[in-house]
Amino acid sequence: MADENVKKEEVTEEAPKAEVETQKVEEAPKTEEKVEETPKVEEVVETAPVAEEVKEEAPIAEEEAKEEAPKDITDFNEEPPEMDWDNIDNKVKIVSADHDKYADIYDNTLTQVTEQQVVEGTIMAKNSREVVVNIGFKSDGVLSVNELRYMEDVKVGDVIDVYIESQEDANGQLILSHKKARILKSWDRVNEALDKDEIINGFVKCRTKGGLIVDVFGIEAFLPGSQIDVKPIRDYDIYVGNTMEFKVVKINNEFKNVVVSHKALIQDELEKQRAEIMGKLEKGQVLEGTVKNITSYGVFIDLGGVDGLIHITDLSWGRINHPDEVVELDQKINVVILDFDENKKRIALGLKQLTPHPWDSLDENIKIGDHIKGKVVVIADYGAFIEIAPGVEGLIHVSEMSWSQHLRTAQDFLKVGDEVEAVILTLDREDRKMSLGIKQLIPDPWENIDEKYPKSSKHTATVRNFTNFGIFVELEEGVDGLVHISDLSWSKKIKHPAEFTKIGEKMDVVVLDVDVNNRRLSLGHKQLEENPWEVFETVFTVDSIHKGTITSINDKGAIVALPYGVEGFAPKRHLSKEDGTLPKVDETLDFMVIEFSKENKKIILSHSRIFQAHQAGEKAKAKASRSAHNKATNAAMKNVNKNVEKTTLGDLGVLGNLKAEMQESEKAKAKELLKKIEAKEEAKEEAKEEAKSNDKATESAE
Repeated sequence: MADENVKKEEVTEEAPKAEVETQKVEEAPKTEEKVEETPKVEEVVETAPVAEEVKEEAPIAEEEAKEEAPKDITDFNEEPPEMDWDNIDNKVKIVSADHDKYADIYDNTLTQVTEQQVVEGTIMAKNSREVVVNIGFKSDGVLSVNELRYMEDVKVGDVIDVYIESQEDANGQLILSHKKARILKSWDRVNEALDKDEIINGFVKCRTKGGLIVDVFGIEAFLPGSQIDVKPIRDYDIYVGNTMEFKVVKINNEFKNVVVSHKALIQDELEKQRAEIMGKLEKGQVLEGTVKNITSYGVFIDLGGVDGLIHITDLSWGRINHPDEVVELDQKINVVILDFDENKKRIALGLKQLTPHPWDSLDENIKIGDHIKGKVVVIADYGAFIEIAPGVEGLIHVSEMSWSQHLRTAQDFLKVGDEVEAVILTLDREDRKMSLGIKQLIPDPWENIDEKYPKSSKHTATVRNFTNFGIFVELEEGVDGLVHISDLSWSKKIKHPAEFTKIGEKMDVVVLDVDVNNRRLSLGHKQLEENPWEVFETVFTVDSIHKGTITSINDKGAIVALPYGVEGFAPKRHLSKEDGTLPKVDETLDFMVIEFSKENKKIILSHSRIFQAHQAGEKAKAKASRSAHNKATNAAMKNVNKNVEKTTLGDLGVLGNLKAEMQESEKAKAKELLKKIEAKEEAKEEAKEEAKSNDKATESAE
């Protein structure tokens, strides 16, 4: 091939203007000598491979060329036609009498191909970068060797599938792709495998998140970790580089995704094994299994095709925090079947049931009232579990931890890991239950409560808790008492105990009552002092007036702080001032006591009564003065009448005139006095009416 190309290049150099395409001179023996003697051979060869192809595939054309060779030789001395060398790269046709004839013969030797189809091609040549592929077309295609990297032993002469992208590009090159051909055929093959539920082979290329990447027919498929095997796989890397069998389980044609499964191949077989094993199961049967998986709530055991679960409570008679304290992965152990459900295919297994129960070996001499030692293994709000032997536990309820009655949790007394001594309170060997107590280790403080805390005795207690009705205090551990809110103060009304003291503070109390049966103490604080209401009764008498400061105001009235630390209440209608306004908080005024109750410890006050009483006094004085004036006038008139009756007839004329004058004078004086009195009364009435209108305006404003 190389020699032929060299000869062609030489001929081309000797005859650059040749426009006739002919067969190789070496292939025509009859004209061989003439070709060597004649330097002007009218021959132009486009490509050496095409000439060789014509030689191999068109022997008829070769013979015709041999027969016609003499005719061509006789024309060697003819002047070659002119050629446009400037347009030779633009595929200018070579002018020759025999061009069309040979072109038809050459085209008949080529295969007709269509773009975007997959055909078979033969590898003609190969180097480190490229592979030449012949598909029987007028030109060969070139592939990158990377497209065949999965074929380790590819060689010249091998037949491969190629995809025709273009018959001819701008450079006249046939564009092929083995990768696309492989993908197209692979998708058809993968879909066929899915439809037929066929078992296929695949090469595990690498590991990815959640599974493996598998090469199936040249397509990268995904193998989820859950589909590798029926048991959980902890190391995916052991499968990389292996060829395995798979089933196609899902195809997404839109996103070109393929999911395969190796687990599906063995599930049918496992179902048969599982059905066979489930049919032979019996409660109480002991089997050997392998630890398949460990969780926080139990252990899954592989019984040879079927899984069972050992709950954490069935691993050990004693308490454990996690199953890995008892078993390990891939460990072979014997288990007992506790229960199974054929429909749900669930099997409950046990491990601790293979060993005797610790309660069966508990010392028979242990009895109620004995002191035992143990370790705190579990703490809850309601109590603590004490392990006195492996698998044998007793409960100390929080009520058995202290003689105290106020609410507390077990965490206030114990913590996990503590070594404690306790007293056995109850013991039930059949139900395997035991209750313990630690407060019984110390004497009950209520046994001699009457001696410690007799009535009227004074003590110092610690405030422990508040309620709406009082304060719970602790005299000592286990001895609590209640101070009612009404027993906190003689003089102040306390709405909530938090106004009086704080939790944790010390408080002096006096014992009011002791209830041994119910373990209750009634305590008081105000009883530490004498009842001041005996004295208040003589100080805050009705109608007495005292200075008071308003501490708070509500819809009903106001709380007033009086001397000696006592408080009184002034109703709203008794708060109005003389000018009709209402007082404000922290304002100090005079208040009149209108009601006092020693039994109810209540003082009712009024500010309005003070100026109302003054007004009533003024009115009474005016009324008394008016009454006295009327009496004097009446007395004078009586005297006049008497004098008139005593006069003689001789005096009648003079006296009559005098009498008339005096009567007129007295009448004028009386009229003036009456007018004055009426004016005063009218003025008082007007003032009274004005005061009433002011009161009404104040009330409406309120």
